[in-house]
Amino acid sequence: MRKINTRNFRVATRTTTREVNRQIVLNLIRELQPISRAELARRMDVSRSLLTPLVRELVTRGSVVEGGTARAQRGRRPTLLRVRTNRNLAVAVDVRPGHTSVALADFGGQVIAREAFETPASPEALIDALAACVPALVAAHVGEEDADGEDGPTVRGVGLVVPGMVDRRTGRVIYAPRLGWRDVDLRDGLAERLGYKVRIENAPIACALARLWLSPDGLGGSQSFAYVSISEGVGVGLVVRGEVLRGETHTAGEFGHVSLDRSGPPCICGKRGCWEALAGNAATLARYEQRAAAAAREAVQPPLRRAPATTVEEVVRRAHDGERAALEALEETGTHIGRGLAALVSVFNPGRIFVGGEITAAWDLLDAPVRRALVEDTLTDAARATSVVPDRSPAEYRLLGAVALLAASTYAAPRVG
Repeated sequence: MRKINTRNFRVATRTTTREVNRQIVLNLIRELQPISRAELARRMDVSRSLLTPLVRELVTRGSVVEGGTARAQRGRRPTLLRVRTNRNLAVAVDVRPGHTSVALADFGGQVIAREAFETPASPEALIDALAACVPALVAAHVGEEDADGEDGPTVRGVGLVVPGMVDRRTGRVIYAPRLGWRDVDLRDGLAERLGYKVRIENAPIACALARLWLSPDGLGGSQSFAYVSISEGVGVGLVVRGEVLRGETHTAGEFGHVSLDRSGPPCICGKRGCWEALAGNAATLARYEQRAAAAAREAVQPPLRRAPATTVEEVVRRAHDGERAALEALEETGTHIGRGLAALVSVFNPGRIFVGGEITAAWDLLDAPVRRALVEDTLTDAARATSVVPDRSPAEYRLLGAVALLAASTYAAPRVG
């Protein structure tokens, strides 16, 4: 049970029950679409007379559309309902140390257009770049009317995803070590320049939000799960009973900077042996180069000279080609990933763990060492059996997470206390 916060609450009103029921209907349609009124009533275990006005309100608001019919054994074929997402658009921004991606997408996650540019060194320069890119992107793809002469879609705001700790209340980036930024304002500065509402979130939480709000069918029925992002850095988005776990000061999920080995390699945060320093992309590249150099020294005949691997994707390709150094490097990375996941399972006990990042392209090679380390470092059979699912499109989920920052409020349950 969630304790009512007596310092921050809303009093329930007569309309609260109706509002909650309307959101239940909207979410059922979203997850089960296309669906008939009769099937909705059956799922909710309510009468058609209670359901009909709720559906009518959603259709009138434009949140739901009617279209198509279902088969019926007898009588009139029932009309099917779908959530209408193409009238609401979001500008999704994914900021990375190397490049920044900008996409225009509807609230269903359908991408309409995208751009990319090199990430500037300073947050002020990033705001300048986005202030030039976003209006041009919107102007090129959003008209005042659609092909049927109806009012065109509306941009509801900007979702901004960054690789660092974010205070969601103030919109400030507390610390983004990979960008070299500390305590900077992106949200308010960008909102002022663009004239749009701006929501900002760190990358792993954004990916978790994308799973929660835009891919509910992929959750396996679990409302408590984790999204682990393994890329330039390592971070975790935690969802408990359908709500993101943020912590007292909005910094929950920084498992990447939990030390797994105090005598391990130095981490960018200043500590040693952090999960990020052991399992992140830089760690995988470093251990591959070490093994490749060792293999060259031990070879009876000098091997063909190869350019150093500068990306994890290249290490993965070489591993799939059978190169021993790449295979060994990825196996060790898999072990470190599994050890970190075991700690996550012990502390959080999620129903499912999603793993995203470039490294997931090698999941056929990683799955065994990941699972082995997870089994060795957990205490119960249930913990050892925790489902671990690789995300095959991690870059897409960062952008979808940016969309979810705006779309979630459309589907979220109303707060009444």
